[in-house]
Amino acid sequence: MIYPRGLSKNSSCLGEWVQRKSPIQYTLPLRGCNTMSTELDDGGVEYFNTIVVQPHLKLVTNQGRGFHIRCRYNTRNDSGANDTLNMDVQSIYSEGDSDTTLAPMPGCSMKIFSGDPLQKEVAENVKIGDPLTLVVSIDHQPTYGIQVTDCLVRDGLGWGEQKLINREGCPTDAEIMGRFEYSEDKTRASVHFQAHKFPYTASVYYQCNVKLCLKDDGGCDSQEPVCGGNRVRRQADDHQLSSATVTNPIEGTPATIEVYSGLYVNEANDLNKVGPEDDFVFSEKASDSICISQRSFAIGICIAGLILMLFVVTAILCLFARRRKKAVSIPSSSIYSGPYTNTAYSHTS
Repeated sequence: MIYPRGLSKNSSCLGEWVQRKSPIQYTLPLRGCNTMSTELDDGGVEYFNTIVVQPHLKLVTNQGRGFHIRCRYNTRNDSGANDTLNMDVQSIYSEGDSDTTLAPMPGCSMKIFSGDPLQKEVAENVKIGDPLTLVVSIDHQPTYGIQVTDCLVRDGLGWGEQKLINREGCPTDAEIMGRFEYSEDKTRASVHFQAHKFPYTASVYYQCNVKLCLKDDGGCDSQEPVCGGNRVRRQADDHQLSSATVTNPIEGTPATIEVYSGLYVNEANDLNKVGPEDDFVFSEKASDSICISQRSFAIGICIAGLILMLFVVTAILCLFARRRKKAVSIPSSSIYSGPYTNTAYSHTS
């Protein structure tokens, strides 16, 4: 039995083999089943996960072993990275130009920071309600700007997802996530929100679409959406921007880069729990130690308290019964109980 740490009850990520000879192939998705990623300084991406291998099919024993797996992937220099990240644009151009202008696709990334993004503390393991900042950015250059649209959060298990930003770049629920704020050069967009999660898993995955625009002649000046305002104004802005949008010459559609990021979100009262990389299969068990779960310990305390209470009540009732029996008992009478006199009686006829 092989499964990601914390997902032993999830059938979509759990693998079971019966009497199978080595080698065994176990496959995990890059955007699910607790697989997370982090960007490296050299422009690559590192994926990591913790896999638990249990020799028994139904029981979790101390014979299980955990493996922390890390895989590095170069996205900047590898041409295959464009296929993985849906960056299938080979050349981009402006409709106002008569000749096709070849330009390299700028590097695009999404990062989630804890608190102030200026501190550059990437969020990996947080609790519900922690302040976070989602930042989408492209390489600094004078040609392209961005607009962030179609953001959603997934559970990584294929069970649930929630739309956060619609196709126009407006939030669907401002209490969960608000509007993106753009930098002056339109190469960076950020939004502040509080950490949230699905009730059945600690892993959350965020995904957004990033549309490119040309900054020449003010083509990106009006990329910020008009949310909750006049739809006629929005349509007019869209019509005005249609000539300044970077398009795919093959399909004629706006060039869009798909970015994603994930993190672990724990319950608010789980501050003392172990981290996502820890698991009970890694801890050593002493010969004189006893392992018991918190739930079983609480149930045992309740049962012991109930038994003790019944014992005390029974003792009190027995004490009262003995005192009552002694109070109502009457001493038995006897002919020898009265005073003794030695008196003789005579009878004459």
